[in-house]
Amino acid sequence: MKLNKQRLFNLLYTLLAIITISCNQSQSNQLRLKYTSGIHSVLEDSKGNIWFGSYNEGLGLLHDGKLQYFTTENGLSHNQVRNIYEDKNGVIWFECGKGLSTYDGQKLTVYTERDYNSKNEWKLNDGDLWFKGNEIEAYNKLEGNPGVYQYDGEKLSYRTLPVHTKPGHENHYSISTNFVQSKNGTVWFGSYGAVIGYNGSDFKVINDSLLGLNDKTGHFHARSIMEDSKGNLWIANNGIGVLKYDGKKIINFTEQQKLKQKDNNGNSLDKVFSIGEDQLGNIWFGTAGSGVWRYDGKSVKNFSIEDGVASKHIWTIYKSKKGELWFGGANPSGVYRFNGTSFERKY
Repeated sequence: MKLNKQRLFNLLYTLLAIITISCNQSQSNQLRLKYTSGIHSVLEDSKGNIWFGSYNEGLGLLHDGKLQYFTTENGLSHNQVRNIYEDKNGVIWFECGKGLSTYDGQKLTVYTERDYNSKNEWKLNDGDLWFKGNEIEAYNKLEGNPGVYQYDGEKLSYRTLPVHTKPGHENHYSISTNFVQSKNGTVWFGSYGAVIGYNGSDFKVINDSLLGLNDKTGHFHARSIMEDSKGNLWIANNGIGVLKYDGKKIINFTEQQKLKQKDNNGNSLDKVFSIGEDQLGNIWFGTAGSGVWRYDGKSVKNFSIEDGVASKHIWTIYKSKKGELWFGGANPSGVYRFNGTSFERKY
């Protein structure tokens, strides 16, 4: 049977389309992150590279469409990467489970320099970076007390926080979140037992004592903080839900929306690990076990596995340079994007 020119053209076009789709799928599969314990942090740097920090398997770098992986064998101080920042000189900083590492555009290096001679000399500078202590939990002998490291572009100095731990509870004020630089100049730090703000002269401590929390109500346990476009500070807690601070009063948003487990037989907003805001001003919450939630200023909507959120634990919510929100999850791991109606895996 002879093929006419039109049929032959159609056949060749179909084969070409199949090959193209196959190549695209192969490339897409190559961009799938291989982490198993979850994506804990994300950064899109000034050069267009995208960095992915895992909970336990090191670091991924997406550059020119290819993924490269780094572990302690390549210059990470620890294979858990909690937060990723870029300083004003273009150096990328990785806050690991233990210690810090930097990337200068050529290689990863464990950053070992520390200054412990000015622990109480608090000051604020534009563009400073702030990091947790050196240990996975609590503080070491050189640190001596709960605190944070401040990098001013030249050196890394330890600053002592205005809190003190009881014997046996040294981990209570370990830094557990990202830091937030608010519009009014205050820098906020989230720890397991408190969220602490410093405005250049005074400290604001939000903790069990301030909120009247106890064994019956549940205790403060911060996992993420974010300031929204209206200046509200949102605090994600693992247990008591979400708190909202407008600079004057603090409300329990989870209780206000009647989304505690005891009030809601389905998914709840009790165990929240990440918060983000999209370009429309919607506030998003990532939970452990209850999917993703969106607050549009009037009502709250839940998205779960049926909506494409395969991960049951959302470690981080990151806003890309295009304004997209990326959701880094675990069990299974991956980075997801909301397309307006449902979620799709991006990496």
